[in-house]
Amino acid sequence: MNSHSSASSTPTHANDASHALTWRDASWLCAIIVIGINLRPLLTSISPLMTTIRDATGLSFYGASLLTSVPVVAMGIGAFGAGALTRSIGETRGVALGLLAIALACGARWAAASGAALLATAALAGVGVAAIQALLPVVMKQRFPARVPLAMGVFSASIMGGGGLGARLSPWVSGAMGSWHAGLAVWAVPALAALLYWLGLNRRPSRAAAAQAALRHAVAFPLWRKRRPWTLGLYFGIVNGGYTSLVAWLPAFYQQRGMSVADSGSLLASMTVFQAASALLLPVAAAPFRDRRPWLILGLSAQLAGFLGLIFWPGVAPSMWIGVAGAGLGGTFSLTLVTAMDHSADHRVAGRLVAFTQGVGFVVAAIAPVFAGVLRGVSGSFITAWGMLLVGVAGMILVSFLFSPRSYREWE
Repeated sequence: MNSHSSASSTPTHANDASHALTWRDASWLCAIIVIGINLRPLLTSISPLMTTIRDATGLSFYGASLLTSVPVVAMGIGAFGAGALTRSIGETRGVALGLLAIALACGARWAAASGAALLATAALAGVGVAAIQALLPVVMKQRFPARVPLAMGVFSASIMGGGGLGARLSPWVSGAMGSWHAGLAVWAVPALAALLYWLGLNRRPSRAAAAQAALRHAVAFPLWRKRRPWTLGLYFGIVNGGYTSLVAWLPAFYQQRGMSVADSGSLLASMTVFQAASALLLPVAAAPFRDRRPWLILGLSAQLAGFLGLIFWPGVAPSMWIGVAGAGLGGTFSLTLVTAMDHSADHRVAGRLVAFTQGVGFVVAAIAPVFAGVLRGVSGSFITAWGMLLVGVAGMILVSFLFSPRSYREWE
């Protein structure tokens, strides 16, 4: 297998990288954007309305934390099934089914009157997101082999941007419609729009479709027996534990300090603006360099600074701390996936590694907001939760040194 990874630490398709994007390329990038926008509002639309939802459903802090954790767990578990989904129906239909699941889950929230019903929709949406996040990177590596950092940056930025829209628009829709159900259910509309766009883009077979069919017959080897996939998965999970915790509890933290529901939602939305920008720019900045470690450490250091600000100076320029933390979260999210894809020039192996990384990572990331909610319930403050995240980020800075380009040739 070493032949796969021997070329991964050097640029591939160098000549292609100098070619201008075609209209066909642009249409695929647009598809990546409209799909990515739908992958986080199911989480971020809950957070600003959490107090209202808890009052209406009687959910405890622990139960409310599950509204964020359950879909993230589903993202992780669902990612492990991406290989079987690819072999059975292929990436195109798998992504379409993912979008359909998100649309159905969000639409069902219009009538969800209990915490159990909301948790069921969260699980369904999480499975849909898992399918998309595991399958779409394989398509990106096939279609943009010389521009993987750009494609992954665009995808990650659209994910973060969608999260910001969820945090900002859901309280507004809820207020305008006089129902928190409407603020959650409205996200079925862009999911259906993305589904129609995706089906239209793939209405005719293409060379990429033939390549995807070949993937269904690829020889597999057990990733779970290798150390590097587990390291990448735990790294991705602990890094993203900061995101899931802030999405779940940042508005509640500032509401506890006297901020309104709308303003706390806007604060979360502003965080995602910095996430989106960094998710695009950090991989692009790192693209010319074989060694991703300095850029990963840069992103983690930004997270570290943001959490320090939330712990010690939360009332002093909160937008600054949230922006710095958001920039670190967005950049490391996308660059970690790029680093995983760097481990093999073969898109089949890289796709399986990215799916495994997300499978382990999202399960780990789902634990963080639950612990944060428990710590908040026990201590009466979120400061201890931010401290937990701070320690995790510091540990991941040390782990980053393991990801040398030389190690790409050795893991298989």
